[in-house]
Amino acid sequence: MRHVVLFHSVYGLRPAVRAAADRMRVAGHQVATPDLYGVPAPDSVEEGFALLDKIGQEVVLDRAREALRDLPAEAVLAGFSMGAGVAGALLAERPDSAGLLLLHGTGGAADAVRTGLPVQLHLADPDPYDAPDEVDEWQQALTDAGADLTVFRYPGVGHLFTDPDLAEYAPDADAATWPRVLAFLADR
Repeated sequence: MRHVVLFHSVYGLRPAVRAAADRMRVAGHQVATPDLYGVPAPDSVEEGFALLDKIGQEVVLDRAREALRDLPAEAVLAGFSMGAGVAGALLAERPDSAGLLLLHGTGGAADAVRTGLPVQLHLADPDPYDAPDEVDEWQQALTDAGADLTVFRYPGVGHLFTDPDLAEYAPDADAATWPRVLAFLADR
């Protein structure tokens, strides 16, 4: 059993994030899904970015830190898209994390990776927010830093391909993602 904190995308705390957390809970993990916005989820990505700009990245990171405050040091940091960036940003502050699970975004973090840190990435190929050459550079940086990195690229799908409420949902890629995620968590 693992403690996991799962940060939402720029869309906010949507049903897809709650459903992902429920999948992890059914597998025996304790999962926190903090609302980094504190308001209802926006309806569009444009509204999500506007809300993020209004709230501010530092406030979002402070809310994420608060969500981690009572979790064990070895909790797995996980996130969807923007939430992957939040997870990666907090890795430096959580060096004992048991893993970094990134869905729909690389999450940076190369400078905070410790040797042997398990990292798993699930990403559209190509992804509109992570250019292929940037993903390759990120992958090389994490590998050079000693991460135990596994990357799954899903050709021909949209960015948030695991969210059934969005037009970019890809059922086959979604179905392939979750057994891999659960195996990653089981191995921690």
